[in-house]
Amino acid sequence: MVSAQPNANILWFLPTHGDGRYLGTTTGGREVSFNYLRQIAQAADQLGYFGVLLPTGRSCEDSWVVASAVAPWTERLRYLVAVRPGLQSPSVAARMTATLDRVSNGRLLINVVTGGDPIENKGDGIFLPHDERYAVTRAFLNVYSDLLTGKTVNVDGKHIRIEEGRLLFQPMQSPRPPLYFGGSSDAGIDVAVDTVDKYLTWGEPPAQVAEKVSRVRAVAASRGRKLSFGIRLHVIVRETNTEAWKAADELIQHVSDETVASAQKIFARMDSVGQQRMAQLHGGHRDKLEISPNLWAGVGLVRGGAGTALVGDPETVAARIREYQDIGIDTFIMSGYPHLEEAYRFAELVFPLLSLDKATNVTPIRVNTGPFGETIGNEYRPQKQVSQS
Repeated sequence: MVSAQPNANILWFLPTHGDGRYLGTTTGGREVSFNYLRQIAQAADQLGYFGVLLPTGRSCEDSWVVASAVAPWTERLRYLVAVRPGLQSPSVAARMTATLDRVSNGRLLINVVTGGDPIENKGDGIFLPHDERYAVTRAFLNVYSDLLTGKTVNVDGKHIRIEEGRLLFQPMQSPRPPLYFGGSSDAGIDVAVDTVDKYLTWGEPPAQVAEKVSRVRAVAASRGRKLSFGIRLHVIVRETNTEAWKAADELIQHVSDETVASAQKIFARMDSVGQQRMAQLHGGHRDKLEISPNLWAGVGLVRGGAGTALVGDPETVAARIREYQDIGIDTFIMSGYPHLEEAYRFAELVFPLLSLDKATNVTPIRVNTGPFGETIGNEYRPQKQVSQS
């Protein structure tokens, strides 16, 4: 059954911080080289994903360099790349944005990341407290957006000073590439409703997501603005529910209690409200990881940021996605381990059950089989069979 909701955009994930078959161990790990990232991007492009998210932070390869290198190897895939207020000059960031948007033929999306780890922030030269970082984000985005829309900027503020700032070369997208933003705190929501296009949440249970969406929507409406909404989730889909839950257990089978404790200690130091909400879903314990029907928090035991996965057979996963669509989510940023194989699995099993935006994005897969299902080794090609379903 195809969803009756408005069409969804599905993005995948480029694991520039590492990949493998299991979490919390080097067992089954694989080298994340340029060629591997290119394989994932090209698979996502062929399969019809709307785009890919590139993570940011000191544990990742630089998202701008990777996107610039990979984009020429794909045709339609969009790249969700982070700008970092406080780390970048808004003028320099605007030039980078305009350039990458042009050279990628208008395939750039922007992820605004304020940063929630005080230790990492200090390593990058940022010593501001939580709310002041969001004040910097607001000032940054005001200048950044004005520059990208062709304005000349003069600002003499607390955090940013610009004289006669302007772009000579504009981005391809008009008025600028879309801005995505995730921030669960009061300060984050306050900035989001005034400055961005799409508000993102991590994969909390539907009731919590509904509360957050309702809150953000109301604040935006009170200021005469309207935002769209996206969600960041992992996915473990198999042909049966039993197989899917077995795969979820296997994903963390090498995770020790010591590894969990160490990871949770790191997450606890963060002042990100979104990260705190993720940690509260499981409390660092393995005994109650299904926190909502088919929503599993096992990933968050050892991974920061997005820590939940939809688990189940294709029909179940599609039904859970439609539940989020009913709340108002129109964009789903998904991932799975390992990311190359799971990009295929999710697209092949779940895409046919959803109404997707840009459905013509999909490159038809031509399978050469003989009359009994084997791959042919001669010139005989069976006639195309019309599906009866």
